[in-house]
Amino acid sequence: MKVGGVNVAGVDVDSETRCAHYHGERDIIAIKFKCCGEWFPCHACHAELAGHAAEVWPKEEWNTPAVLCGSCRHQLTVREYLDCRSACPKCRREFNAGCARHYHLYFEPRV
Repeated sequence: MKVGGVNVAGVDVDSETRCAHYHGERDIIAIKFKCCGEWFPCHACHAELAGHAAEVWPKEEWNTPAVLCGSCRHQLTVREYLDCRSACPKCRREFNAGCARHYHLYFEPRV
């Protein structure tokens, strides 16, 4: 699915990046995976389709644009996303705050 010019791979991806695994009103981000440079709505889509293990974004690369807002198509850096308090800094649309439980699947821990 093309979302704002970005090809977002996944299972049943909609126009705001929701997928078969996460499809609530606020599930509107896609993540560029460090390992392959491909965009997916979630870790489960990557696991099903990528054919390789995921790698997390190391802290020294947190200034890389790697999160796509499915609402306004703004690309956030990892740091912007981790600091955004579950809302897009451009359009202010709310993201799913529960995604914080999965940060360790995408990003090196802050500690």
